[in-house]
Amino acid sequence: MKLRLHQFLSKCGEFSSKADVKKAIWDGDITLNDSVVKNIAYEFNPAKRSVKYRGRELFLPDTDVYFLLNKPAGCICSRLNSQELELNKTSVYEIFRDAVEPSVYESLVTVGRLDEDTTGFLLVTTDGKLVHSITDPHKKIKKTYRVTTEQKITGKQLEAIRNGMAVSVVEYGSLEEFETRPATIELESDSCAILTIDEGKKRQIRRMFRSLGNHVIQLHRISTESMVLEDFNLLPGQFCSVTRQEINRALFS
Repeated sequence: MKLRLHQFLSKCGEFSSKADVKKAIWDGDITLNDSVVKNIAYEFNPAKRSVKYRGRELFLPDTDVYFLLNKPAGCICSRLNSQELELNKTSVYEIFRDAVEPSVYESLVTVGRLDEDTTGFLLVTTDGKLVHSITDPHKKIKKTYRVTTEQKITGKQLEAIRNGMAVSVVEYGSLEEFETRPATIELESDSCAILTIDEGKKRQIRRMFRSLGNHVIQLHRISTESMVLEDFNLLPGQFCSVTRQEINRALFS
């Protein structure tokens, strides 16, 4: 659906009057996809264009929903297929089934995935555009984890992770190889570390430590950028509503 620029700005809640809207446009404070637009009647699709006021992105009032979940262990981040049902697997989506409208439940997607045994910070939303923005590898969104390992984490392992490393593991009969980008890691104890990565390859952290001759026994995502799970006081399996604005401030500003 297309809107005129002045209509969009009037609806987004940033400006107190039409005069303020016009002034912002005519002063060159409004950009669409980072290009200044001074035509108040300019028509565009808000779903396909990024509108910013003095560099800060603006949005229409939320029609999508946004949840932060403290993911419990033993849940997968996908809808259950027939094979998974036979294996009595549990999906994070079941946590939401009776808590939201059926139409919302059917539209929910996780923002990236945590594997079955990994716990912690997980955004769940109906907003596909947000999912793409956060999971786009070019955005280099930082995710921080507490990693507990079977053996002591050595100085050599820390150095490899900090410098970026080659991962080579065999799983289910096939060889998986990739290079990681440099990461930040600090020890909490001999076998526990706080690790921040800005990429999200499949089972990346577990595979990194496995390639280094260690084994991850517990993995918990603490935060994404400056949005910290602990600030929301959620027990495992609990979730709360958050706003797109909260997410934007924490992840993109």
